[in-house]
Order: sequence, then structure tokens, then C-alpha cells
Amino acid sequence: MSSIAHDPSEYIKGFQQLLISDKKKIAFLFGAGTSLANKCNCSGCVPGIAELTSAIEAELSKTEKYKIALSEIRDEIGNGKFQLEALLSNLEQKNQIIGKGKLNGLDRQELIELINTVKNHIRVLTGIHEKLISKECDINNLIHCDFAEWIGRADRKYPIEIFTTNYDYLFEIGLEHKHVAFYDGFTGSFMPFFNADSVEDFCFLPNQVKLWKLHGSLGWHFDEETKKVIRKDSSHKDILIYPSTLKYSDSKKQPYISLLDRLSAFLKRDDTILITCGYSFSDEHINERIRTALNSNASTHVIALYHDVSARNGSRSYSFTIDSELANIAKANSKISVYARRHAIIGCQYGQWRLRREPDRTDTISLNSYFDEDASMGSNELNKQDKGAEVWTGEGELVLTDFAKFVAFLRAMMVDNTQHIRMSNDK
Repeated sequence: MSSIAHDPSEYIKGFQQLLISDKKKIAFLFGAGTSLANKCNCSGCVPGIAELTSAIEAELSKTEKYKIALSEIRDEIGNGKFQLEALLSNLEQKNQIIGKGKLNGLDRQELIELINTVKNHIRVLTGIHEKLISKECDINNLIHCDFAEWIGRADRKYPIEIFTTNYDYLFEIGLEHKHVAFYDGFTGSFMPFFNADSVEDFCFLPNQVKLWKLHGSLGWHFDEETKKVIRKDSSHKDILIYPSTLKYSDSKKQPYISLLDRLSAFLKRDDTILITCGYSFSDEHINERIRTALNSNASTHVIALYHDVSARNGSRSYSFTIDSELANIAKANSKISVYARRHAIIGCQYGQWRLRREPDRTDTISLNSYFDEDASMGSNELNKQDKGAEVWTGEGELVLTDFAKFVAFLRAMMVDNTQHIRMSNDK
């Protein structure tokens, strides 16, 4: 048990105040975890990295030469570390050194074909919008629509900025479905082109929500004739930053460099808050921008909703420990708070989530929207709870690290605010 405790009710109340404050400039950084979230089985969502890896490996293994190559690469990487980014990194590195020989039974052309096939499968599997268009998934069950509704109903002086590493159209679909005007850096109608100057200008369309896709998007293409990045229907020529070691060098090119510059510039403004969700902090080129910006601005803060829980064989484990990489980043910078599932780092102090007092019925109603009291531990022990004799510890899990729960929390705030306005008008 951690000797330091953080009371979730105390910090989430402060978090709520930040979200409704008209003085704060708020941005979100969303990663792959937000595309996994759903409200029900018929919600539209993108497969997780493990599911993507398994699906792509199964499809590639239908071709014998790829099946043999993948088997050898799995042995090289290690069974426990074999996933999509490791696979693509392995292939990209071999492509740089292969020459006229063969590696894993593949020559250069076959290796390039395998790389392109993997990338094409990624595009197809992240193209969840096709299921929404065909009505296979109900758009009203899309969690991103609920998030967009919160944005549209929030009365804010400064528009929300959304930074995401996801390729899919889920945020666009949600915003459009809820009639929320937004700008994504592209200008024009017939062949919209990326307008880098507009991305740098905070006065450009000042009242619109901003959506910045840091790793590119389905439908982005490089037009050889105009030498511009344009937006049109998604195809195999989409320009994206794929999960491999090359993403660091790719991020230094246009349009990605302008979008990263926007993130840096936003964080350097006064009274700014960056909230991350579904982001694993595995992209060092983004992390470095965050750290550098925080060092130059005393009034900026980052709150990371970090979903570190995994379930396997009926037990739960938590990756956010006092010595984990993200913990070391947060312990070195008081402007970064990490709200993980069972632990948090606030003010550079690593501690366990623990309520200071047992909640009454009134508290429990609001508490349940963000904290799962007495959540099960990895050992399957129910927080010192014995049959017939409950021992209250105040421990539990912060559920806001799950994007679906976080959005439900935002919607609950929206309802509470509406009720407050009604009560004020009745007086």
C-alpha cells in the first residue's frame, strides 16, 4: 500500500472546475484508446493494437511466403513483444539494409510489398466510417457524438482544441452529426488543401473548434502536380505516420510539423490545460513538445487520464508504477498530473487513490460517475472485503481513464449544469 494517498473526490472537483472555467484554454490530446471506446456492442469503434496485430497477421499468413517471414520475425522480436509497431519497425529497418540479398526469405521488392500490405490493412481496419455509412453501426451509439454534444453545449470563451494521433474519422463524424463547426487545417471546397499559415494563426476562425490530426488522416494525399497536401476520399495513397521507428523522422515533415508546432504554441499560451485520454505517451516526438512547452510557461498544466489497467485470466494488472516511464516524467515536473486507474502523481507525488471519508448516499451518486469504490484488485481480493463483514478502505479505481466513462462524466456535468440553471431561474 502506498504511504501517500490522493483523495479522488478532492481532485475531481477541481478537475470539474477547470472544465467549466471560462478563463481556461482547454485542449485534449487523444490517442488510440479513444477509438476503442464504445457504449454498447453495436457502437462503432476501431480494434485495439492487439486485435489489429492478430487480424493483420492472420490475413498475411494466407500467403505462404509472408507466413514464413512473419514466423521468423516473431522469433526475432520475441513472442511477448510482437505487435504492430514492432513488426513494421522490423520491416522498415530491413528495407534500409537489404540491398540485393534476401531477409526472411524476401527480396527488396517482396519486402516493400509486405510493408505496403501491412499499411493497407491498417487503413482498412481503422476505416470504421464505412460501417457507419452502411448503417451496420448506429451513429447515435458513437461515443464521439456524445463528446461532440458536450462541446456544442458548453458555453466557452475559448474554443476547444482537439489533438489526436488517430487516423479515423470518428471525431469528424461526431462533430458533424452534432452540428458543431470545426476547422482541421484544410481550406477549399473542390480540392481542400492544407493551409499551414492558418494552423499557426490563433485568430483564424477564432470561434470554431479545432481538430488537429498529428499523425495524419484517412483521406489525406500528397498531390504531385500542386505539391500540396489535399483532402479527398481515402485510398491506398493516404499519407499517414504509421506506427514504426520512422514516425519520428516522418513527424518532421509537412503537414505534421505545423500541427506539432500548433501543440507547442497552444501550451505556451497563458492559462492553458491539456487533458490527455487514450494516449499512451509512447510517442517521444509529441512528449518532447509537451515537456519543452511546459518548461517555458508557468500557467500551463497537463492532466493525463492514463488507462493502465489490463485484464487477463480473470485478474487485473496495472502498469502505472512508481518507476514506470510516465511516472518518472511526472515526478520531474509538477505541471504534469497523471490520473491512472489506481494511482496518481499529483505535485510530483506518487500515491494511491483513497477517499478520506466514507461517502454518504448523496456523495455516492456523484462519486459513482468517476470512482469505482472497492474495485477488485489483481489478486481478485475485493479490497479487504470479507463476506458478511465489509471493511471500508476508501480505495478503488478512477474510471475516467476510460474514454467512454470520461464522456459520460462530461455529459453528467452538462445535465447538472442545466438543472442548476433551472433552479436559479425558479428562485
